[in-house]
Amino acid sequence: MHTFIHLNKLKIRALSLLAILGWLLSISVFAQQPTLITHYMFTNMATNPAYAGGNGGINITGLVRQQWMGWKDSDGTKSAPQTFLVTVDSPIRKLHGGIGGSISQDQIGVFKNVSVKLGYAYKMEVWSGDLSFGLQGNLQNIGYDASKFTPIDEGDPVISNLSGKTSDMMIDMGLGIFYKVQDRYYVGLSAENLLQTQGKKTHFQLKRTFYLNGGYQWTIPNHAAFELQPSAQILFDGAVLQLNASALLEYNNKFYGGLGYRFQDAVSVLAGVVIKGIRIGVAYDISTSAMSRYNNGSMEILVNYCFKIDTDKFRKSYRNTRFL
Repeated sequence: MHTFIHLNKLKIRALSLLAILGWLLSISVFAQQPTLITHYMFTNMATNPAYAGGNGGINITGLVRQQWMGWKDSDGTKSAPQTFLVTVDSPIRKLHGGIGGSISQDQIGVFKNVSVKLGYAYKMEVWSGDLSFGLQGNLQNIGYDASKFTPIDEGDPVISNLSGKTSDMMIDMGLGIFYKVQDRYYVGLSAENLLQTQGKKTHFQLKRTFYLNGGYQWTIPNHAAFELQPSAQILFDGAVLQLNASALLEYNNKFYGGLGYRFQDAVSVLAGVVIKGIRIGVAYDISTSAMSRYNNGSMEILVNYCFKIDTDKFRKSYRNTRFL
């Protein structure tokens, strides 16, 4: 969640020392990206509007993430970050490209961010692949429930003046470029929250963030059923640079497993299966930061399906859904 908390208004002294640690760490993480996702290689539509329409059908992906399982505030309340995400995209021949969007919700304790994105991608053939340019609008509702704050000092004048739920509706935009050579590799560059809109009630501010994504497909020589799929994602918000990297080994286009690493945060184990075109993936993150002593890791579940439609839209070629 690209946000800054107006600390003069909320006052850190309103929380216990343990809750302060969890809150600050969660804000630090979500200040770097709108959603913290281990399956980033399968959710490009969530970060790059230029990805829309690149799978030869109506492509639907759903994801649920529970971060820091077992984490609780000092009063026993479960307040670990939770993420829900749904993305949809489809090629539109008459528009010479595709349309797509996403709906997501990030919940961090008393703070909630609901985001709706809608974008368009223009595609063209370049060399042996497809080059696309995307534009996206973003509508976000960000807020907090002050009734759940627990002051250390009962006479705290700041907390006493806060009551109920407070939220802001903010509009922003994003841009992206995406290049894909079918069954070989892809690379994408995008930026979101270009306007860095700030809320008037909550003092949250969306932060401009840049994404660089890439992935490669390599069939192992003399073992055609096995394919190695390394990928990486770099995020930069003007102050913090974060790196995600992973490598999946897929067998016969039906089963995959692999490892991932998020710099200074977690090591991940990923596994999945494709059953009648439905991709089901599971990822488990093992914390490597100071938070490791306070949680039991993070869990993520992904489901995807692509409804194939007329593939004679840009050129006659075979399309698949390896990188979704």
